Amino acid sequence: MSRYVIGLDQSTSGTTVVLVDRDGRVLATAFEPVARHTPRDGWVEQDADELWTATRRALHSVVLDLRLAPDDVEAIGIANQRETTVMWERHTGRPVGRAIGWQDRRTRDFCTGMPQSKRLELADRTGMNVVPNAAGTKLQWLLTHDRQVQSGVASGRLLFGTVDSWLVWNLSGGSAHITDHSNASVTLLQDARSLAWSPEALDLLRIPRAVLPDLRSSCEVYALTSPEQFLGACVPISACLGDQQAALLGQGCISPGMAKNTYGAGSFMVLNTGRRYLPPDHGTFSPVVWSMDSTVNYGIEAMRDESGAVLRWLRDGLGVIGDLREVEGLARQVPDAGGLHFVPHSPLGGVDSDARTGGLLGLGDRSTKAHVARAALESIAFQTRDAFEMINHTSGKAPEVLRVDGGGARNDFLMQFQADILGIPVERPYVTATTPLGAAYAAGLAVGYWDSIEETASMWRLEHRFEPQLADWRRDQLYADWLDAVSSISGFLDPSNSGQESQL
Repeated sequence: MSRYVIGLDQSTSGTTVVLVDRDGRVLATAFEPVARHTPRDGWVEQDADELWTATRRALHSVVLDLRLAPDDVEAIGIANQRETTVMWERHTGRPVGRAIGWQDRRTRDFCTGMPQSKRLELADRTGMNVVPNAAGTKLQWLLTHDRQVQSGVASGRLLFGTVDSWLVWNLSGGSAHITDHSNASVTLLQDARSLAWSPEALDLLRIPRAVLPDLRSSCEVYALTSPEQFLGACVPISACLGDQQAALLGQGCISPGMAKNTYGAGSFMVLNTGRRYLPPDHGTFSPVVWSMDSTVNYGIEAMRDESGAVLRWLRDGLGVIGDLREVEGLARQVPDAGGLHFVPHSPLGGVDSDARTGGLLGLGDRSTKAHVARAALESIAFQTRDAFEMINHTSGKAPEVLRVDGGGARNDFLMQFQADILGIPVERPYVTATTPLGAAYAAGLAVGYWDSIEETASMWRLEHRFEPQLADWRRDQLYADWLDAVSSISGFLDPSNSGQESQL
């Protein structure tokens, strides 16, 4: 009887589940969407029960659609949107309030108010910058502002976790409260060198250790599925990875110097640095990419909050397109962006990013929606160039090839412009949903389904290689113009220039 592994990716937009065979082929895929709530400017929330329900439905779908027995599944691996914070009751499993999303900015004042010396110390110790994205700052906010959370933590009734912890808890029927080193590495709470919860970070953020999950490697059996939660079967839950780390594994980037960029709601570039830990620098951070077989691999990451979100704004906010698939054809109607620069509201990321700080520069009487569409796509590539430069600064050596995945990687115009503006080849695999694939690989490795991480990397297959076509002088000019546009927006919004932050 053939047996398979399952990889799931619980992302901002929904849960994707894939069924993978021994040759790394994706035999079935299921997707269940989830909603995102923005009750205030800068606040981003999701319903934790909905995250779990969507995951459970998608898991069942890939098994039932192929008429498999649940026992045909060898193992399940989980990848997840990192830094999203969930609180739930220890005995009932009920979530307390909504999950606070990774894009949420409510802790901005806390982050900016921390003394610079403390911010630098925490970054060096944990590998994560003191930014609103970090789950640790969200937990600190809840412990400061939410009385229900305060009393529940004080009495020992509540548990904290990122989405991986929440899903493992539910899949196992409440028998495991764990997280892995890759997810913990972006909480601002894990010591990057010892891979233990950092007492110094917990003291500074006033977070009790008892509320946190147990720390485990990225690739081991944590628990078995509860029969009530997975079609009557007890299947090993044997991998957890942050979504970007899972994508790196799914892309076969297992050697130092290899890099990938994921185009999802945000844009995330990760460079594998192997066993070498390089502390955060110049806006980058330094996650654990995975821990396996008593070894740890580190990386350097630079992220931008706005990627696919830019295109959804064209559709839902401006009505420039009716469907996301229209944007490429629209952009190709014009030879260039006509002098337009689309600067998303969070072009630089980091602690000082604000929720309403974007702009569209260069509008003229000949500007059309095709120019706007092209400028929006180009902004995604420019932001990736920003990340590329940051990683180059931190590592001292830029990657020579960039592997790409995520929804935006299917856009040929964007990928060619990305190669042009980076000046290096961009490689797209046949399977661009590499995040759940990486989770499946890790799960299979934990139970001996595959023999080695090298075996999983060998299954990567190139679909198209985009070679840079721009002259160096043109590439540099376009990027310099982008930096000028970002600088113009930043200057316009500088409170010291206007007395208060303006709203574009």
